[in-house]
Amino acid sequence: MKHYVTVNDIDSSSDWIDLAGELKKDPFKYKELGRGKSIGLLFFNNSLRTRLSTQKAAFHLGMHCMIMNFGSEGWALEFEDGTIMDQGKAEHIREAAQVVSQYCDVLGVRAFASLSNKEQDEAEIVLNGFKKYATIPVLNMESAIEHPLQALADLITIAEKTEKKSPKVVLSWAPHPKALPHAVANSFVKIMKQNSQFNFSITHPQGYELNPDITKDVPIVYDQEEALAEADFVYVKNWSSYSSYGKVLSTDPHWMITKEKLGQAQFMHCLPVRRNVVVEDAVLNGDQSLVMEQANNRTFAAQVALYKILKGL
Repeated sequence: MKHYVTVNDIDSSSDWIDLAGELKKDPFKYKELGRGKSIGLLFFNNSLRTRLSTQKAAFHLGMHCMIMNFGSEGWALEFEDGTIMDQGKAEHIREAAQVVSQYCDVLGVRAFASLSNKEQDEAEIVLNGFKKYATIPVLNMESAIEHPLQALADLITIAEKTEKKSPKVVLSWAPHPKALPHAVANSFVKIMKQNSQFNFSITHPQGYELNPDITKDVPIVYDQEEALAEADFVYVKNWSSYSSYGKVLSTDPHWMITKEKLGQAQFMHCLPVRRNVVVEDAVLNGDQSLVMEQANNRTFAAQVALYKILKGL
């Protein structure tokens, strides 16, 4: 595998899940695979789980890890071709990507959506800029429209926790005071669609439909309690409007997940989460919450992706 930038790069979900299980039993089993190799992690946005889990995954594989935070370090980059660079951007992606490629064997990039320009966000100018001009494999640590590492960790978690062949999985919107990107939701929808054994649906208020090209053929229920009935897993996430791009149309507190709504289902969230806004304390603190398992699986999702990339070098 050359890159891991989308869940569509997964060639066999079952194989990747099996490998994750193998790595959890013996994290250093393939430590020689990355010996003498370096991974560069470029952060254009903040991170806790992604940064630490990817570092740990690289360590398990014997890799050296280098990190740069573009919010406080490095030159401001220009991504457009033909631009007269007489303003604030000091370096072009063409040079930056090629330079980094001389220092690293694999490159991880994290760059969120602007939520102000749909066309530019969907063009993935940061991620695709590095993918286009770098000469090394690229790992997507969350981009404008996808978070494939999170989605893989979510899939691993469900596979570990389900006892059914066809569990009911519901992705539910929840309120949030800020406009948030669609990346986590998009990748979760995609990975659920790839695994047709899941009885998968989405619930959200009117106006919060995700990109219809992504949610095509997925049932959408506008009544949250109806959608959650008899669910086995409830994945909760806020996202801003897609049609009124980047806008907060509603912060209806009635969409917060409560223990009563959850019923017997297991609760999932990618974290960080706003307590008593997105979900009440009783759910997060209860034994139906899988958020710590998801966070732990972020390490092994990253390790599986890096293993696949390293095997392709």
